[in-house]
Amino acid sequence: MRANHIKDLWAEGRVATNIFLGLPDSFAAEIIAGQGWDGVTIDMQHGLIDYQVGVTMLQAISQFEATPMVRVPWNDPAIIMKVLDAGAYGVICPMINNREEAKRFVGACRYAPTGYRSTGPVRAAFYAGPDYHQHAAETILTFAMIETQDGVDNVDEIFTTPGLDAVYIGPSDLSVSMGGLPGGDQRTPEVMAAIETILAAAKQHGIKAAIHAMTSEYANEMIEKGFDLVTLSNEYRHMATRAAQVLGEVKV
Repeated sequence: MRANHIKDLWAEGRVATNIFLGLPDSFAAEIIAGQGWDGVTIDMQHGLIDYQVGVTMLQAISQFEATPMVRVPWNDPAIIMKVLDAGAYGVICPMINNREEAKRFVGACRYAPTGYRSTGPVRAAFYAGPDYHQHAAETILTFAMIETQDGVDNVDEIFTTPGLDAVYIGPSDLSVSMGGLPGGDQRTPEVMAAIETILAAAKQHGIKAAIHAMTSEYANEMIEKGFDLVTLSNEYRHMATRAAQVLGEVKV
C-alpha cells in the first residue's frame, strides 16, 4: 500500500506541515500540493467544496508526496466513508466532545472487526494499491477535533478511543466555547491553558497533536510547545494576503 507521508515523518520524530483548501478548484489544489507541504487537507466543513469537486481535488493532490486529507463537515459516517473511498489518507472530524463521539468517528474509518466501515474503496484502491483493505487501518490517519470546553473536559476519555491517531485543536471555536472571541492564533490565558491541557493529555496517551495556525509565527510557537503537525491557514487567505501585498508595492 502506498505510504502515508505524514506517518513516515512522525516515525522519524519530525513535525509535519499542512494546509487547508477551501476553494472548489482542482488546479488550485494541484498548485498548492506541488509546493512541498507534508499534508494537504480539503476542507468540506467551512470550505466551499462539495463531494464531487473534492474527488477531483484529491486526484490533483495525489500526484505529489503530500498526504491527501479531508476535514469532513460533521461526524457523519456516510461522508466519512465516502471521502475514504475517494482516497483520503487522513480524516479530520470536527466537534468531538466525548468518547462516544470519538468512537463513532473512528469506527467509520476502520473496517471490521475494529470498526464498521463498509468495504468498497473504489478510487482508494487505485491510489493506494490492491492491498488497500489489508493495510488501511495502519495507514489512514484519524484526527478528532477538540474545540469546545466539553471536549477539553473529556480529553482523557476521548484519547483512550482505540484507533484514534491524533487530536486537532481548533483555537477559534475553542475560544468561543469558553466565552471568548473567534479568531485564529489565540493567546488569551484561558485558551492557552486549554491548549496546554489538550497537548499534555495527548502526550500522556501517545496521541499525536495538531493545531490550526493563521501565521508562521504562531505555527513555530506551537512546534516549540511540542505539536506534531501545524496547519498554516488555507490557500485563499494566502492568495488574498499576497495579492494585497503585491498591490501595495506598486506605486500608482
